[in-house]
Amino acid sequence: MGTFKDEVLTLFQGYEELIALKNEPVLENNGIFTRYKNPVLTAAHTPVFWRYDLNEKTNPHLMERIGMNATMNSGAMKWNGKYLLVVRVEGVDRKSFFAIAESPNGVDNFRFWDYPVTMPEDVIPATNIYDMRLTVHEDGWIYGIFCAERHDNTAPAGDLSSATATAAIARTKDLKTWERLPDLKTKSQQRNVVLHPEFIEGKYALYTRPQDGFIDAGSGGGIGWALVEDMTQAEVMEEKIIDSRFYHTIKEVKNGEGPHPIKTSKGWLHLAHGVRACAAGLRYVLYMYMTSLEDPTKVVASPAGYFMAPEGEERIGDVSNVLFSNGWIADEDGKVFIYYASSDTRMHVATSTLDKLVDYCMNTPADGLKSSASVETLKKMISHNLNLMSKL
Repeated sequence: MGTFKDEVLTLFQGYEELIALKNEPVLENNGIFTRYKNPVLTAAHTPVFWRYDLNEKTNPHLMERIGMNATMNSGAMKWNGKYLLVVRVEGVDRKSFFAIAESPNGVDNFRFWDYPVTMPEDVIPATNIYDMRLTVHEDGWIYGIFCAERHDNTAPAGDLSSATATAAIARTKDLKTWERLPDLKTKSQQRNVVLHPEFIEGKYALYTRPQDGFIDAGSGGGIGWALVEDMTQAEVMEEKIIDSRFYHTIKEVKNGEGPHPIKTSKGWLHLAHGVRACAAGLRYVLYMYMTSLEDPTKVVASPAGYFMAPEGEERIGDVSNVLFSNGWIADEDGKVFIYYASSDTRMHVATSTLDKLVDYCMNTPADGLKSSASVETLKKMISHNLNLMSKL
């Protein structure tokens, strides 16, 4: 047994070894994207000095005083040449908060800033905040839209599980000082609201997800679209569904926009999550679609099925069988870093390119919504390939 100082040094040594661990691409891939071997962030990546009191007098047994449970659902952006994640960190007390981690290359060596984000409260304080979508808007501000969760005060006495969700809004110029704006006013609950990066018709454009309750979408039809005059007093007056839910698909229970879309020469590239029910509970997967440059509400490509689904250890965690993404970064050379969480526990990265993602969206068959249509689509591919193979 070493001295207290020795034990502290051992803690920091182990932490530095974890941070410095080189991440390697998984060689087996589907030609669309490449997964990486290791998560980019876990609870163990949070700084030692967040979790341990390093004073021997007040913590002689060097116990972890403030436990961290998960790192997940991170917004992302490039900032001063670094790859930044605004991470949802969840403590063992079940409260989430935002903290920023940065990497020099986007795939490993993510290191948290010393302090978590100090997010000002709304007029009505939230019990929990999480899942920030970051948008660098053409108005010059960096906006963060996230979920603000509160107990549903209309619930019956003794019901401590019912909750309400609103889309909270904050903005910043330096990612350190945040200005809290009033929560988005809508007719329904909102948990997946994303700000489009450009003005549309001189207004701010939002991707929404109307839902009747905190969990259930109910009559909410899918991913919505709304224009608002002023982000400092944002209110949805009219809302229309641009990406609908469908029976017996990956998004039959609900769907929601992930990060803000990426502009390409062929259209706006979208990453979203779809949810369906199964015997093991709710299954979350990621899917993609594209909308028109001229009319961002018009879907021009919608590949069938999921883009990414949980595999292997990704299926294990606090909320199993879940992939969720609210952050990606497109580099100047066209490389795309897709940051996703698995099972509400840890953060991963996958890489692709804009060319590949556009090709995937534009040339992957759409969902025919019934088995016979799927078979006909498959038969066309088989016939085409057999004809090519006969000429080899």
